[in-house]
Amino acid sequence: MCEPMNPAPPVTIARIGPYRRRSVFVTFEGVDGSGKSTQAALAAAHLAEGGREVVATREPGGTPLGERVRELLLDGPEMSAWAEANLFAAARAELAVRVIRPALARGAIVVSDRYIDSSLAYQGAARGLGIERVLELNAAVGDLLPDRTFVLLVDEATAASRLGRRPDRIEREGSEFRAAVAAGFRAVSERFPERIVLLDGSLPRDELAAQVRERLPVSAARA
Repeated sequence: MCEPMNPAPPVTIARIGPYRRRSVFVTFEGVDGSGKSTQAALAAAHLAEGGREVVATREPGGTPLGERVRELLLDGPEMSAWAEANLFAAARAELAVRVIRPALARGAIVVSDRYIDSSLAYQGAARGLGIERVLELNAAVGDLLPDRTFVLLVDEATAASRLGRRPDRIEREGSEFRAAVAAGFRAVSERFPERIVLLDGSLPRDELAAQVRERLPVSAARA
């Protein structure tokens, strides 16, 4: 005698209910004049059109404390490399606690104009502090790395021509420093190849934006 077939398991609420959209963290990096701020803004606007909550922020800044630190870093007095690195790390820790982590916890997309990779390239590589040592300094956000980081690469002449205003304290470092930063970003991309995408920042704005959209994490690009 054949045994009766077991009934199919009931459909659970989890299966028929709406799926919670996964949070996504995207950052844009590059030397000053690379076009990263423009592309960050374009990406944030594109993602918002898909109906997702998008939180756009910047480094240093994004919080009252971070904006004060930004003034000190960019328009303040000369300072040692370690003092500079620590100020960036402090502003970043505040941004992570006040803005990034809460946004990701509620399923939002976060788009940041600079994040930890800037410190690795600027202070770790160009200032000579060491990428690993700067990573250690940023232990407060060590478990909060982006899902995708776009690094825009441009030549020195292009970067310099795009500044077009009174340079801040770091921009005044000049061409050799910017070259060291660019090399630093390449080194960082080799350290984190699974999340960092190198793009030609000299491309026309809309063409570059299209390349960014094609390489956004699937969970961010899907409406």
